[in-house]
Amino acid sequence: MVALELVNQPNKRRQLPDQVSELTTNRLSVYLRCLNELDAAGVQTISSQALAEQFHLNAAQIRKDLAYFGEFGVRGVGYYVKELRRHLRQILGLDRRLRVVIMGAGNLGLALADYPGFRQEGFDIAALFDIANEKIGHESRCGVSICDVRELKRMARRERYDIAVIAVPAPHAQPVVDLVVEAGIKAILNFSPGALKVPPEVKLKSVDLTVSLESLSFYLAQGDEGA
Repeated sequence: MVALELVNQPNKRRQLPDQVSELTTNRLSVYLRCLNELDAAGVQTISSQALAEQFHLNAAQIRKDLAYFGEFGVRGVGYYVKELRRHLRQILGLDRRLRVVIMGAGNLGLALADYPGFRQEGFDIAALFDIANEKIGHESRCGVSICDVRELKRMARRERYDIAVIAVPAPHAQPVVDLVVEAGIKAILNFSPGALKVPPEVKLKSVDLTVSLESLSFYLAQGDEGA
């Protein structure tokens, strides 16, 4: 087994740097998925090289990314899978339950509310919010309540929501984001197309499905030209 870090004490943590790039945190999420799979398979230890080869990653990048947060490897052993998995969950804030609200109870919002993977990873879907009277008071298939968006601010004070997911048509996205910010929610995941504005203290991350599809279309077009 290849040694990953030369340390005196395993799992030694250091103070986090002021700035860790989003690309780094994204890779940590990938590493955590890999470790989950290894743990489920009963693997106890693994080296950066073996981890990289098994999951098509970069061993040097793995070591560099983890070095931001501490020294987790042991000479001649590598990484203890359960321990590293636990530390990554702590670093990513997944060692506590996070309360998520979904803005918009349309097809996308309902599908997201009922997706079981969120709960498995520690995200509790606390509520859906919508403006349509015919939807308010009902529930998704998995029992997530659909609430009046006008109640968001009051309920957020009481329930202390952590993350809001925007799943409304593009013309309504910015007004809904403004309501979310006013309610004191500091993290937003946006599925609506177009650019949205938030104050500096609020973190906004957008998932544009159309852009992803267009990227795939470009890939297919290049293949057609080479045929």
